[in-house]
Amino acid sequence: MAANDLALDMEELQQLHSIAKRPRVLSLISSEIRNLEKLSKDGASVSSLQIPASVLTAAKVIHNPSLNYVSVSSFSWDQDNDKVKIYLSLEGVDQEKMETDFKPMSFDAKFHDVHGKNYRFSLPKLNKEIVPEKCKVLVKPTRVVITLAKASKGNWLDLHYKEDKFKPCLDKEKDPMAGIMDMMKNMYEDGDEEMKKTIAKAWTDARSGKAADPLKRYT
Repeated sequence: MAANDLALDMEELQQLHSIAKRPRVLSLISSEIRNLEKLSKDGASVSSLQIPASVLTAAKVIHNPSLNYVSVSSFSWDQDNDKVKIYLSLEGVDQEKMETDFKPMSFDAKFHDVHGKNYRFSLPKLNKEIVPEKCKVLVKPTRVVITLAKASKGNWLDLHYKEDKFKPCLDKEKDPMAGIMDMMKNMYEDGDEEMKKTIAKAWTDARSGKAADPLKRYT
């Protein structure tokens, strides 16, 4: 390929890089720009450059079902009215070996070949909805910063979606006591030993007919 063609390829790739938004696309374009720069310096033929092969190779590595992942457990987060930022303590991440999948109520981030291991950080059900196309990932030397764009402004109480386990069910078609019994079960699961003994005795009394109302002892 002529030097003029090489320069035109370089210019077009740089233009694509300036308008691209997805981290994986940016990584692929950056990789090809570096390849062109190397070929230009060495005076080698550009015929060895095979962009489709490059893309396929990356896809095979990322989507290999046999890969094992280590969950990223060390992280912190903060927020403002418009976005949530998650800081992963992960050193040595290569952006070209990273995969992210943002959805309205979840996201999944995979980091391949980090000091010989594959890492993963995912939230299967977020506290509230996000805007996937506005989310991004920034790789730094000692950490990774994930920015989630909120679909609606406001404060998140947690990253994860959590149901109010202590709110009784108010479905009129069900037994009126069903919601209260569900609440007691949740209290039993989350309570200390004394609470568990108290609730267990209330259930036993209710079943034996000693107490018609399992919450009678609390009133």
